[in-house]
Amino acid sequence: MPVIELADVQAAAQRLHGVATRTPVLTSRTLDGLAGASVYVKAECFQRGGAFKFRGAYNKIVSLTEDERARGVLAYSSGNHAQAVAIAARLLGASATIVMPEDAPAAKLEATRGYGAEIVTYDRFADNREEIGARLAETRGLALVKPYDDPLVMAGQGTVALELLVEVPDLDLLVTPVGGGGLIAGCATVAKTLRPEMRVAGVEPEAGDDTAQSLASGKRVNVGVPRTIADGLQAAEPGELTFAINRELVDEIVTVSDAEIVDAMAFLFDRLKIVVEPSGAVGIAALLNGRLRGKAVGVVISGGNVGVQRFAELVSGR
Repeated sequence: MPVIELADVQAAAQRLHGVATRTPVLTSRTLDGLAGASVYVKAECFQRGGAFKFRGAYNKIVSLTEDERARGVLAYSSGNHAQAVAIAARLLGASATIVMPEDAPAAKLEATRGYGAEIVTYDRFADNREEIGARLAETRGLALVKPYDDPLVMAGQGTVALELLVEVPDLDLLVTPVGGGGLIAGCATVAKTLRPEMRVAGVEPEAGDDTAQSLASGKRVNVGVPRTIADGLQAAEPGELTFAINRELVDEIVTVSDAEIVDAMAFLFDRLKIVVEPSGAVGIAALLNGRLRGKAVGVVISGGNVGVQRFAELVSGR
């Protein structure tokens, strides 16, 4: 039996109805010309918390028992899942504890704290966040809300593709960023069920190509914590459950450099007038650099959580 099915994503969509933002699909004739395709940009930078992560976090937390929510939830995240869990927990009357790396972007730390969560920091290059999270959750009796390796979280993320395909049903290629693999696992489940002939492609930063290496070798490969500006894609290895889905449903993984990511951020700002964080821009970077080809292409912009100072530093340093 599959880890998740279309019905799980449809159930998540019901739970999220009226709570999550139905994000816009944007187009640009300039982008179409450069990509040689009709490109449809699913702008999750306009989601609650500034990223797609709210979908999975809410679907997980709303599915907990009242007793579990009363005890509180715990998550580990570099920022977007942290904010998503904090917002979802507050909406559902639960307390949230978030394990975050010391070097997480200041804007993400401040936002997470602002949503009412308690933050516990760690050194991402020396400590293991999964071990810290599991230990804290057990000690404090908290429900663990994993960032991707959970069927309810993946089903929530899959609602991105469900919405996109209602608006643009004839896509022949769907492109998403890949970190731990939850977004692409949920979206691929939807895409391959509704349109089996559609190709699904993921994009990773060059320094963090753990999913590409894992798919090539047929087993999960740990590449260590990648050093890339795409802080939301710094997974050292794919999730166990996400990899089980992605090895069956994902057609291709390509990589982009940090310089290409920054160029894509600048392009999106100039042409579509949207602010996109590095992790969110990888799909556009892949199209602008000819890594992926299609006729009708859906691209997920996964988030826009980058502070003004960091955004200015990155694009002015091109």
